Amino acid sequence: MLIFVMKFALLFLIGGFGLPTPVNAQSWQEVSSHLFTNTVIALQASTSQLPKTLWIYRRSLPHVFPATVISNAIVLGSLQDRGFPRPPTKDFYIPKQEPANWPAGIPTIFGILPRDGYLYYAMPDDLPVSQAKIPDDETVARLAIKYAPQLGLYPSMLTERKFYTHWCETDQKNQTVTNFCGRGVFFPRHLDGIPFFSASDDGESAEGFSMEFGEHGKIQAFSVRWSEVKHYKREQIASSAEIIRCLRAHKAVILPKFAEGDFDRLRKLATAMRFTITKITPYYEESIFGEPPTDDVPAQFATPFAELEAVADFGNSNMPVKVLSPILSSEVRRLLLMKNTK
Repeated sequence: MLIFVMKFALLFLIGGFGLPTPVNAQSWQEVSSHLFTNTVIALQASTSQLPKTLWIYRRSLPHVFPATVISNAIVLGSLQDRGFPRPPTKDFYIPKQEPANWPAGIPTIFGILPRDGYLYYAMPDDLPVSQAKIPDDETVARLAIKYAPQLGLYPSMLTERKFYTHWCETDQKNQTVTNFCGRGVFFPRHLDGIPFFSASDDGESAEGFSMEFGEHGKIQAFSVRWSEVKHYKREQIASSAEIIRCLRAHKAVILPKFAEGDFDRLRKLATAMRFTITKITPYYEESIFGEPPTDDVPAQFATPFAELEAVADFGNSNMPVKVLSPILSSEVRRLLLMKNTK
């Protein structure tokens, strides 16, 4: 079975066990092994708008952030009293300040990870929360673009945006209350006009730039993951037939809705009569499809893959589905040669 770990969350795996599936299957593996066994797969989406070839990039790591970017980041996070570090070549952190002999683990509020081209700040989550004058989305985007040059980025690099809300919990009259306490924007990085993929609007684990604001436009968090890259290899994109072969061979990933009932959705999908792919969107990811980095080692390559939007038809109803699939012909051939594990 293909185990493709996109760093953001748990995924539905299209299993490759090749075993008969009981009607009352209870496990992910049992249900996955039955997907598309008797399903008609059709590609309705046009591939004419896709490029004929795409680059695989090599990430140049470690990425040493310039001293000016680091000092600007310290000031943006109001951490001047903690000092200004020299550009590190190894991971550097500033922990939250706690009293001596603090009995629990101490989280970090600022970090520089050259091994992954990553710099971040996050305001301590136990500070007073106020919903007063949190800026609207247009103001959030304008402020983030204004501060981006201080972190080594420029408006021409920020061509797409996704907004997200920061929800936090506070104790009020001995009850836990969920509050709206910030609004942020994520700008995914693009290579050749193709964005990096993230399953969440805040851009978790994707190359790009995010910044979050609280009351009166106060900066509450920001992150930059932006490694230097070089052309490595240019590859032909997969044909429609190759993409369908990947689905048949269980070499793709079904995205969950990250909500209660996800397993039931997967179980129902195994009974689909027809599966129609209506849209193909290319993305980049810091990995090789089907070969996630191990031992917390950052990916050395950025490779393209496809998000397939599809409709599963059950005869008397249908269901929208999103699937992650290889998009390079060479990746299809490699994955189809991989033996599925039981």
